[in-house]
Formats: sequence, C-alpha cells, structure tokens
Amino acid sequence: MTGAEIEAVAARHGFSAGAVAALWDAMRRGGGRMAQFSHPELGGMGQWSGGMLQIGAMFDHALKARVAAACADLAERAAPEPAVPAAVSAGQRQGQGPGPAREEGGERWPAALGSPSASGSQNGTRYAYFAEARRLVLERDGRVTLYDTGRHRIFGVSQSSSRGGHLAFTADDGTVDLDGLAVVDR
Repeated sequence: MTGAEIEAVAARHGFSAGAVAALWDAMRRGGGRMAQFSHPELGGMGQWSGGMLQIGAMFDHALKARVAAACADLAERAAPEPAVPAAVSAGQRQGQGPGPAREEGGERWPAALGSPSASGSQNGTRYAYFAEARRLVLERDGRVTLYDTGRHRIFGVSQSSSRGGHLAFTADDGTVDLDGLAVVDR
C-alpha cells in the first residue's frame, strides 16, 4: 500500500497516517484475516479477527466503530481472496435457517448465506453473522431467526442481563439493537 493510499484511509476514518500505517502493518502480518496492534489513536492495544474487534478503550464505542471500519477497509486490500472464517467450536451450533445447510468445521450453516464472518455464543444464545449476505442468524431456546442487517457491518455483540438477555450488536455505524433489525425468516 502506498503512502497516499494510507493517507486516504486515514482521512476516511479520522486517524493519522501513522496510526493507519501501524494498523496496515499488523493487518499484513495477519494476512488480512487478523491484526494485533498497539497505537494510542486506535484505543491502545487491540486485536481484530474475522470482523470481531477488541480495543483497550473498550467503552469508547465511537472509536471502536472507526477502528473496525478502518480494519475492514484495510483487510480488503491485504487479502485479495475472501477471508477464511474463524473456526467455530463444536459446542456452538447456530441452526439451519433457510435453504439447505452445509457442514463447515462440524457445524451446519445455511448454504445460501456462505461462510460466517463471525460467530459466537453468550448465555445460551448463539449467533453467526454473514457479512457478504448482510444476514445475522440467531438461535435462542432452540428457535432460529434470520435477520437482515441492512447497511450495518456487525463486528461485536453485547448482552444485557438486566434486560433479560437482550442483545445489541456493535456495527461500523454504532450500536444496533436486535429489535431494530428486520426479521427475514423464523
């Protein structure tokens, strides 16, 4: 990536060229699939993997959204091939959703959605996000629901125990409440 390209990404996401250069170096080392970095402008120490992001400034959601968007931007340049999804543990069955399912790492995923960009579980709720299809699959109490994420690029999740396990997702444009997403299929 040229200096001009680094400066363009920096301007697009509101960072200095030095911060983006540090992120680019970490992204290249991770083959465009992961990055471990440490830079004050990026929230200190952090790591990005398969669309999931953690930064030291964990409560600065606006900064986290900007860092995630910069990571997504750089990942497209670092890896010309689509990123390989992170392995999913055998205990995280996400459900089938619409269409035939295919096996991937011992898990059943809706074949029509492709490979999940991120997946996980919290307190008995399982989820998988399919960035290319802009879909979120959620399994709670054995019930599978498919959501349209629209313009949102999801990279994190939070669950509120005070609100009965209510889920909210962190996206490149801020926090997205699960109730705000359109249901495609149940």
